[in-house]
Amino acid sequence: MNVSEYAKGVEKMVNPMMVGQSHYMQTKLRKLPVFLQRKIIKSATKKADKMPFVVEPYCTFMFYELEKPDEIAEYLPQDFVPTKASVFAGDTPKYYGVVSMFRIHTSVFWGSRAEFYLMAENAKTGLLSWVMMDYISDTISYDEQHGLKSPDVTGAIMTTTCEGDFVCEMNDNDKKTVCCEANLEGAKMRALDERFWIEGNTSIAYGRLAGEPDGDLFSLTFFPEEMSRALDIPISKVRVAKASTGLNFTTKLDRVISFPYAQHMLSDSPGASTHYGSKATLRKAVESVDFKKINGLAAGKRK
Repeated sequence: MNVSEYAKGVEKMVNPMMVGQSHYMQTKLRKLPVFLQRKIIKSATKKADKMPFVVEPYCTFMFYELEKPDEIAEYLPQDFVPTKASVFAGDTPKYYGVVSMFRIHTSVFWGSRAEFYLMAENAKTGLLSWVMMDYISDTISYDEQHGLKSPDVTGAIMTTTCEGDFVCEMNDNDKKTVCCEANLEGAKMRALDERFWIEGNTSIAYGRLAGEPDGDLFSLTFFPEEMSRALDIPISKVRVAKASTGLNFTTKLDRVISFPYAQHMLSDSPGASTHYGSKATLRKAVESVDFKKINGLAAGKRK
């Protein structure tokens, strides 16, 4: 299997009609106690431990250098420690807080999200990890703390213009704000750091603010080429960069980057956890995916 075949397989798993049904069911299930919601989700995970995860073009990241890394230790799950990392290959490693902004479609939800991360190392595995501290979205979502969440953002803007601008505006009811306006025309494609992007995306955890003191690890399954390069946007081309998350860190904006292509992945479903440990293991897993046998494959039910 090659990158193109994998992308087609992931896209075929997303049935817009089933996504609509999921959004409707969430309005009913959210009325249940959270512990019952967890049972329902875990039962569904047994039938389909992976779901299609398509990040649409121009997913954009703001990287904030953490000037006092000791400030973040209390927010990390057990056995995770602050560590330096490089965004692009050859960059000087730094301590980072990260804000990602993207539109996504999956088999269960479709919409815009902004996520807040700290970069850390899992002391048990030695893997660089993306530790999700919080997120906001204009579509439904799920996490252990909140269960099946309703959208916490209305009127979200996540788009590009004919003048080469990326524009994001998201504000939730808890006063979390993510705004970014940047012109992409002067940006150049650069090779990304493998540990940051490939290793990190196979070791994702929820932080303490997201209600997960033990980490709750999960992984994305993707061709390494999906994370091999991105646009390096000059800071001088960034007109707006705001990220109010409730985390009181001393930071400064260090980099803004964007992926000008869709990224096709399979995500561990809630409660499932895949461990790859190396780029070679990840590639072997991707190449051996049989979309006809994946549980919950919506495309297989369509004629």
